[in-house]
Amino acid sequence: MRFPRCFTGLRRASLVWPILLLLLVGAALTALLPPAEDHGGIDVLGVLSRTRPQRDSPARGPRRDGAEGEQGFTIVIQTYNRTDILLKLLNHYQAVPRLQRIVIVWNNVGAQTPLKLWKSLQPHPVPVIFKEQTSNLMRNRLQPFPEIDTDAVLMLDDDTLVSVPDISFAFSVWKQFSDQIVGFVPRKHVSTPRGVYSYGSFELQDPVTSGGDKYSMVLIGAAFFHRRYLQLFRDQPRAVHALVDETQNCDDIAVNFAVALYLREHSVGSVAKPSGVFVKPVDLRNLEKDASSGYQGMWHRPEHLLQRSYCLNRLTQIYGFMPLCFSNLMVSQFGFPSYANHKGRA
Repeated sequence: MRFPRCFTGLRRASLVWPILLLLLVGAALTALLPPAEDHGGIDVLGVLSRTRPQRDSPARGPRRDGAEGEQGFTIVIQTYNRTDILLKLLNHYQAVPRLQRIVIVWNNVGAQTPLKLWKSLQPHPVPVIFKEQTSNLMRNRLQPFPEIDTDAVLMLDDDTLVSVPDISFAFSVWKQFSDQIVGFVPRKHVSTPRGVYSYGSFELQDPVTSGGDKYSMVLIGAAFFHRRYLQLFRDQPRAVHALVDETQNCDDIAVNFAVALYLREHSVGSVAKPSGVFVKPVDLRNLEKDASSGYQGMWHRPEHLLQRSYCLNRLTQIYGFMPLCFSNLMVSQFGFPSYANHKGRA
């Protein structure tokens, strides 16, 4: 049985209209999605940027647009007696997107830098600057060098290799928390009934409660922070600098104290903001064993952890109180921002 042409046209029209309606709805939903960050994963930061109040941060300087429409960052590495590892790291970090410059704080007093060798193998995508020091001090790396002309500073230890995706993701997190230290190594202070503090590590699960653990510091040996905090550290009391020089330790703890105090003074509201934000790394390696010099870092010294507990108490005395506060926020590349409670109760 054949239908008239008018019925055939009606049937086709009845199929076309629902399809057009679905396409319009899909286009509308797509327009509502946040722009994807260039880290190849779920757009965690789209959620963060919409939920976090947008206000001018005291630590945020004027934004300068670069060739790609946004400012990059500077890597600062302090090194001593590990030239072979340093050259490996310099080669590795040349591939990092948005990296503007690498500043090497050269603590090998009197020894020649590998700058001549580095230049002989040009061209390189990212310029490298060696800052030769007159003394081997731990806090040499915390100088506001004029070559650091980006707001974001990524400070790295000279035996630490961080993957390029980890760096790119952490940089995008720092842009949401630019007034805090954003890094890969969290630590905490542990208080006692007597009011004495002890330096402790951070676990995904609290060993006592079996819930999520908390941290109160993010170490600067693998972390982003605002360049103004270099000047902030320089402006701290002389007793703080003397403590770091005396122990050749604890400059990272002192920076967390200084940032925590700064945030207390400039934060809106009565809730104290933690000094740092923990980004869980996917690939972070220690290359110390690869050093031909055999030089071991100061964290191998038997008194290392005792010194860090001593520094916590001494800094509390200098400032008159404990400014560090706890956080359990952990940002991961492969999911939404979560908390350090991934292990359930036994």
